[in-house]
Amino acid sequence: MDLKKDSRIDFCGGIRGHKELERRCNVDCVAAIALHPCSLTELMNVADANMIMPPKSTWFEPKPRAGYIVRVFEDDSVNSSIIGSGSSSGMS
Repeated sequence: MDLKKDSRIDFCGGIRGHKELERRCNVDCVAAIALHPCSLTELMNVADANMIMPPKSTWFEPKPRAGYIVRVFEDDSVNSSIIGSGSSSGMS
């Protein structure tokens, strides 16, 4: 069974709350499961072990707004230390 393609499984974003899960159970679902979000430490441990997490387990809200404005600081000492550390970004 492919959990990403199974039509019997649906995802409801956590920002909608438990009331939405109750509503869905009354309308078009048989069961709902609410899980606590994983911690950043848990996420990093999985990544460090070269493993992957289940679909939607890394969901986060609120989503960042599109079109962020990023300023590049033109301080040569900062840019050279960033470039020297292997990072390709001089942005903050």
